[in-house]
Amino acid sequence: MFDWKKNKKNVENFIENFIELKEKFTNEELSIKFAEIEAELNNDDEILNPSSLEKNSSFFSIFKPVEGYFITPILIYLNIIVFAIMVLLGVDFFSPSSDNLILWGANFRPLILDGEWWRLVTNCFLHIGIFHLLMNMYALMYIGVLLEPYLGKFKFVSAYLLAGLLASVTSLWWHDFTISAGASGAIFGMYGVFLALLTTNLIEKNTRKTLLTSISIFVGYNLIYGLKGDIDNAAHIGGLIAGLIIGYAYTFNLDEENQVNLKYKIVGTFTIVFSVVTFIVCNGLNNDLAVYSSRMKEFYDMEKMALEIYSRVNYEPKEELLYDIKDRGIYYWNANIDLINEVDKLNLPDEIHQKNSKILSYCELRVKSFQLIYKAVSEETNKYDLEIKNYDNQIQTIINELNGGQ
Repeated sequence: MFDWKKNKKNVENFIENFIELKEKFTNEELSIKFAEIEAELNNDDEILNPSSLEKNSSFFSIFKPVEGYFITPILIYLNIIVFAIMVLLGVDFFSPSSDNLILWGANFRPLILDGEWWRLVTNCFLHIGIFHLLMNMYALMYIGVLLEPYLGKFKFVSAYLLAGLLASVTSLWWHDFTISAGASGAIFGMYGVFLALLTTNLIEKNTRKTLLTSISIFVGYNLIYGLKGDIDNAAHIGGLIAGLIIGYAYTFNLDEENQVNLKYKIVGTFTIVFSVVTFIVCNGLNNDLAVYSSRMKEFYDMEKMALEIYSRVNYEPKEELLYDIKDRGIYYWNANIDLINEVDKLNLPDEIHQKNSKILSYCELRVKSFQLIYKAVSEETNKYDLEIKNYDNQIQTIINELNGGQ
C-alpha cells in the first residue's frame, strides 16, 4: 500500500547506473553481456500479466499473518468470526436488533453499572451489520499494514485493547441510554498511536510528512462525519486520545532495542492507569439507570403473574377465579403502579420518563379492565363485554407505542 518511497529511490539508482553503463560500454559489448545473462532473466510477461491464481494470492495475503503483520489479520479474523456466528444464530445480517446486540455483549450503561463490566471489551468485537463490519475491517487492515511493523506484536495488540477499553469508557461516560458496539474506537486508537509516531523523528522525514497529512485528513473526516446521528463519536474521540497517549509513550521504547523490559513496563503501567480510570468513571456515574433496569425486572415479573389470570378463566371455579382476579391480578397491577411512580422519581433520561408515563396508563387501564372482568364473573353476565373490549383496544394501542409502533 505504501513503500516508504523505496521504489522512488530504486528508480533513481537504476537511472544513474543505466547512464553510467551506457557511457562505459559499447553497444556490441552490451549485447554480448546481455546474451550471457538472458537465460537467467525473468519473463516480463509473467511479471506484468500474473495468472488469476497469483492475483488472488496477492489479494488474500492481507489476511495471512506474517512477520511484521501478524496481529492485524488475527484481529480481522476474530471480528469476522464473531459476526458470522451471530448471523448463523439468527442475528440480522444488515441491521441487528438492540436486544440481540445487548445479548451478545454491547456497551450499555445500565447493565455495565449493574456489574457487567466485561461489556467494555466485548462490544469492541461486535458490529451492527455487515457494512459496519466491512468499513471497520478495511480501516483496521490499512492502519495495521502501516503501524504493526513499527510496534511489533505485543505493543500493537496491547495498544489496540487498551484504546478499545478507553473508547468504551468514554462512550459509557457520554451516553445515558445508548447501545453501542464496534471496533472503531480501538481502530481510532491505532490511528492515534500512528499520529503520535508521525510527529517524532522515528519515521523518515519525507515519509512522515506525506503520511501525517493523509492520516490527519482521514481522522478529521471521520470525526466530522461522526457528528451525525447514530455514530458513537465519543468512542472515536476516547480511542483517539488513548492512542495518542500510548503512541508517545511507545516512542521511549521504539528506538531503544536493548531495553526489552521497557515495553512491558509501559503496557503494564497503562493497564493499571486505564483500569483505575474505568473504576473511577463507573463509580462516579449516575447509577439510577441501573436501579431502574433492576426494578423493571420486578415490574415484568409482576406483570406476568397478573396476566396468568387469562389462562384460568375457562377452567377455574368461580370463587377461585374471583380470588385470583382480585388478590393476584388487580393486586399486582396496583403494585406495578406504585413501582412506576417510585422509579419515575429517579434521575432518568427524558425518553424514559415519557415511557414511564405510558406504562402507568397501561397499568391503570389493566386495573379497570380487571375490575370489569371481576364484576362480569361475579354477576355471571356479559353486559360488560363492550367496555372490556374498549379497554383492551386502548391497552393494545399503548403496547404498540411502547414497542415502537409495531
